[in-house]
Amino acid sequence: MGRFATVEDDRIRRGECTDIYFVRTEEILRRSGRNPFISMEVTAAELPMGWGVFCGLDDVLSLMEGIPVTIDAMDEGTVFFPGEPVLRIEGHYLDFARYETAVLGFLCHASGIATAAASVRCISSGKKIYSFGSRRQHPAIASMVERAAWIGGVDAVSNTAASPAIPLAGTMPHSFVMCYPSPEDAFAAFDRHAGPDVPRIFLCDTFCDEKKESLAGARSGAQGVRLDTPRSRRGNMRAILEEVRWELDAAGFPDVQIVLSGGVTRNDIIAYRDIVDAFGVGGAIANAPVVDFAMDIVSIDGVPCAKRGKKSGTKQVWELQGGRHVLLPSGHPGPEGGIPLISPFIRDGVVGKRPPLSAARDRLIRSLLQLEGHVPVNLDIGDSAPGSR
Repeated sequence: MGRFATVEDDRIRRGECTDIYFVRTEEILRRSGRNPFISMEVTAAELPMGWGVFCGLDDVLSLMEGIPVTIDAMDEGTVFFPGEPVLRIEGHYLDFARYETAVLGFLCHASGIATAAASVRCISSGKKIYSFGSRRQHPAIASMVERAAWIGGVDAVSNTAASPAIPLAGTMPHSFVMCYPSPEDAFAAFDRHAGPDVPRIFLCDTFCDEKKESLAGARSGAQGVRLDTPRSRRGNMRAILEEVRWELDAAGFPDVQIVLSGGVTRNDIIAYRDIVDAFGVGGAIANAPVVDFAMDIVSIDGVPCAKRGKKSGTKQVWELQGGRHVLLPSGHPGPEGGIPLISPFIRDGVVGKRPPLSAARDRLIRSLLQLEGHVPVNLDIGDSAPGSR
């Protein structure tokens, strides 16, 4: 056990983070001399929006590297639909049975966050979206949270544990402002001492009226003002935003942007995207419900076989122009113009490819162009827990 009640990497890699019934399954199969060669596929029967974003594969590859199995999968950042296999693993069951728990954990959690981020981006009307929710998760998984959010389409993330390939975004906490005699003093110090590459986005709702502090920020050189209290008072947030925008424009600061954070939900983004320039989104991304993947046998010793409710035999997913998918048995010719989405990643324990992080995000961004207009509005995807930066 790690110092902070976390499971160490080596224990996960050895298969020691698993459900107990897999350990008992191994013991009984060995004693009875059974070790069939099986194919298992990972699918989700239902998805809240009717689609999801596949993420978490990179961790699965790290887990299964060196184990005598074959893994075929969709690329990370691929949009998938209910019932479609996103990953297939083949091998003798005793070689990988106990890893099912970790494989599903990697995929379910990361795909849930990536899907939530993608749904937010779809409704943002092109406004910037920043992931500000890692503080709502255990710090040990901050890197995973930010990685999945980035693949899902956010423009930057807040946590310093994120991959160096992911841009960071953050302004200032209320505690920083409170360390100075006045907000004006705090803004002046920030402008004087922050590096030239740090955007001058000032937090403008610490002590008094938002429009007053926003004007003070603008006069102190702000490129943008951040409002972080959409839930803290019973005021009309729309009216507050309109007042701030009006006063900034009237005072000669039309180029000063407005950033909104603090418990921002998907419905908030829809309500304010016409007047807000960027959103810092916390729990609506980081606290997203997991994608409820299952991992099921589809063939045993080469013979198609599946439990009730599942389709037997290995499969391929083909993407057609316009983003439509067709599911066919593996080996069947695909539809004309179709692109196969499941490809090899591991052969006999050897990882054959690890596409760069940027490729996953680029793939998702291209797919979102086809999904816009197909994202429900009143949908609870992690909207309950606020987060801000």
